[in-house]
Amino acid sequence: MPLLIVALGIIVLLIMIMKFNINTFISLVVVSFLIALALGMPINEIVKSVESGMGGTLGSIALVFGLGAILGKLIADSGGAQRIAMTLIEKFGMKYIQWAVVTASFILGIALFFEVGLVLLIPIVYQISKQIKVPFLYLGLPMSAALSATHAFLPPHPGPTVIANEFGANVGLVLLYGFIIAIPIVIIAGPIFTVFAKKFVPKAFDKDSTSGSIASIGETKQFKLEDTPSFGISAFTALFPVILMAFSTIIKLLQGSDGPGNVFFDLVTMIGSPTTVMLLSVLLAIYTMGVKQNIPMKQLMESAETAIKAIGMMLLILGAGGALKQVLINGGVGDYVAVLFEGSTISPLILAWLIAAVIRVAQGSATVAALTTAGLVIPMMAGTDVNFELMVLATGAGSIIASHVNDTGFWIVKESFGLTMKETFATWTVLETVISVFGLGFVLLLSMFV
Repeated sequence: MPLLIVALGIIVLLIMIMKFNINTFISLVVVSFLIALALGMPINEIVKSVESGMGGTLGSIALVFGLGAILGKLIADSGGAQRIAMTLIEKFGMKYIQWAVVTASFILGIALFFEVGLVLLIPIVYQISKQIKVPFLYLGLPMSAALSATHAFLPPHPGPTVIANEFGANVGLVLLYGFIIAIPIVIIAGPIFTVFAKKFVPKAFDKDSTSGSIASIGETKQFKLEDTPSFGISAFTALFPVILMAFSTIIKLLQGSDGPGNVFFDLVTMIGSPTTVMLLSVLLAIYTMGVKQNIPMKQLMESAETAIKAIGMMLLILGAGGALKQVLINGGVGDYVAVLFEGSTISPLILAWLIAAVIRVAQGSATVAALTTAGLVIPMMAGTDVNFELMVLATGAGSIIASHVNDTGFWIVKESFGLTMKETFATWTVLETVISVFGLGFVLLLSMFV
């Protein structure tokens, strides 16, 4: 019965969002209350559960996402992103143009949220496709694969950061393991998958580059290359969060679990936390992407303000997802699932992937799917020796499977590349599924060694 209630709740959520066009944040809060009532939670505990779930989620991620959005905006508005993309394209040459686009997208995807990365890179890739006369989708699919993989597997992106916090996983190790699996996945889902996609839906690749609604989604400022920051400083700024997290993780691994607890290690731990990492990265970007480029501080702060406004609703949706997660935990759904699978031989990694995949297909949001899955599987993890970091990555992989009409990314890709519904399903939806399935495969492979 608890699982039936959750299933009905998700159906109600879908109807509210898709049929009645009710805002996702409002829908999530309403469904959280409805599920809590249906589960028989004490009336006086429902509001507390919703508020604690929302507060607990936002308390740990709001600073990270806010600072992350500012970092991405500063890199974009200074021309740093354009410099990274164009330099790599020049270095790789026209023969390996796909690999240049993939590399640039991967680097920028670490610092930029998925939708922001798409909006930023689409006009650049569009112009390149016109100049060298190749199909827009030929470069666009590998670009999308790189952005999607970083979104699913690498902190400080919403999904892996939130799930790591919920599972109590080491964010630095999630980042390390995420890199190990993300790189081969991008190669498979990017250039390799594009070869097969071109055979199955050739018409999608025969389209004129101008068929996509580029103007409506990708109007970003174009710079003269000489007016942008250097490639080295732009790439260093974009990768600085990764460098700090990696440094902190390595030091902690060298210290060991029984290492001395002194001021140095405490300082390293503080520096390696996502909040501190993003704060230091933003301060660095203000200098490298702003002050050093003679951009007035007022203009830099306007960019920061614009970035924060852009993610306001996303933060509320994440918080509401946390509220739903808390209701599932407090309502006993997670315990019920744990009992249901008690004695089961199925791997917790596969189970987390399956649950996240089902919820993702049902309601569209990868992050909400990940949060809901956390609420269901956390009770099951108690007393097991499952690797928390790999649980994060397995959940992240499941949460991006089969993007379709209830996912905003589906529509962004469709309109950007001028695709029909059938072509979008055959390219973007399949691409997301490839990333998800291979993501689980590499996580299971990695579990044999860690």
